[in-house]
Amino acid sequence: MSTPDWVKDAIFYQIFPDRFANGDPDNDPPNVQKWGSTPTAWGFQGGDLRGIIQQHDYLIDLGITAIYLNPIFLSPSTHRYNTSDYYQIDPKLGTMADFHDLVDCVHQNHMHLILDGVFNHVGRGFFAFVDVLENGEKSGYKDWFHIKNFPLNAYDDGKPINYLGWWDHKSLPKLNTSNKLVRDYILNIARYWIDQGIDGWRLDVPNEIDDDGFWEEFRKVVHDANHEAYLVGEIWDVNSRWANDRHFDGLTNYPVRDALVALLQGRENATQFDARIEALLNAYEHDNLLAMYIPLDSHDTERFKTMVAGNIDKLKLAFLFQMAFPGAPAIYYGDEVGVDGGKDPDSRRAFPWNENEWNLDLRNWVKTLISLRKRIPCLRRGDFIRLLAEDGNYAFARSLGEDRVLVALNASSKARRIDVPVSKIGWKDGHSVKDCLSGEKHVVNGENITVNLPGWSGVWIG
Repeated sequence: MSTPDWVKDAIFYQIFPDRFANGDPDNDPPNVQKWGSTPTAWGFQGGDLRGIIQQHDYLIDLGITAIYLNPIFLSPSTHRYNTSDYYQIDPKLGTMADFHDLVDCVHQNHMHLILDGVFNHVGRGFFAFVDVLENGEKSGYKDWFHIKNFPLNAYDDGKPINYLGWWDHKSLPKLNTSNKLVRDYILNIARYWIDQGIDGWRLDVPNEIDDDGFWEEFRKVVHDANHEAYLVGEIWDVNSRWANDRHFDGLTNYPVRDALVALLQGRENATQFDARIEALLNAYEHDNLLAMYIPLDSHDTERFKTMVAGNIDKLKLAFLFQMAFPGAPAIYYGDEVGVDGGKDPDSRRAFPWNENEWNLDLRNWVKTLISLRKRIPCLRRGDFIRLLAEDGNYAFARSLGEDRVLVALNASSKARRIDVPVSKIGWKDGHSVKDCLSGEKHVVNGENITVNLPGWSGVWIG
């Protein structure tokens, strides 16, 4: 199969729109919270599309090449996963003109933009659901949903839900995608926003629309509009069903994050980490592996920094692994400057634009890794070759043509001397290479390269 070529070289940046930057205070709601307030599902802080445009130089400086936006369509919540109108930009985020300015800004800077497609469920303000609330059994839209009986208990907290909702949330009625009218409606939305200039969709809980035919049709509609559009499915486990030419180019590869968290929290050793990594590498075709979306965290998880108890060395090591792993690495806004955050909604804190609050060493580290990844093709498109997995020591290489980069990790708190076998990658006795980050020279001795690593650190050598 063929996946979009640009994704193989992409560095994504995920933005939760209400919390990244406030570029136009005139569109703030009257009860807007102070920037940096404790995040809630109902407290808007004023982030908008104009803010993303105004801070575009920040993203360029970091090295970002693609942006993924959490939902931006009309919705009553800060997260906007309860859509009221798929054809309208939420006025608290701006106008359609602002959206087109953002698309133009992204493309003029040789970046790509994907939107969050939430098609399994809608909000209670969605026109078809409102019609059912008003007209009950006589509504022409009753078959757009999975209704058990009438009248709907959509707002009465004292009564159980009597229609299907996402995880039984009354505020998220599930669409009936077996209904052709519903399917056509969703497919029209998919095409419409591609025609407006977006470069693909991140698809929310697509496994809950458990219909291969639907997704095959969705893929065709999107690719007919733009054959280089990227489709990435929010699938949390290792599951090859969803990454192929009938479904999605790549998946949100959370199993990589899960493996790193287990390793860096000390719950699993390098051998167990290796087993996790091998399982997911073996599950997918090479082209799909290179099109995976690789997050360290997201709006749905605790921040990685928080997961490792604020240990910056561990966070830097996670970034080092992520930026060398097959797929498109994704930075969740603020991770690069050391933003903390527990479970949702705490993971959705406002970006701190006061640079005195930034961890500049961490940001420079991430920026350097991105720059190197862009400069070294095998880190983006090369084969993955496992070299070592024992105790807290782990090493692999990325290989493309004659080019190799060796990646070695010390996933322990103590300094270690690690002998990495390199015969698999064709490096022979006396072969000289250097540390991509420090410039330090290394020479193969027999069949090994020896690296001395402080605790919770790693190297790229090539």
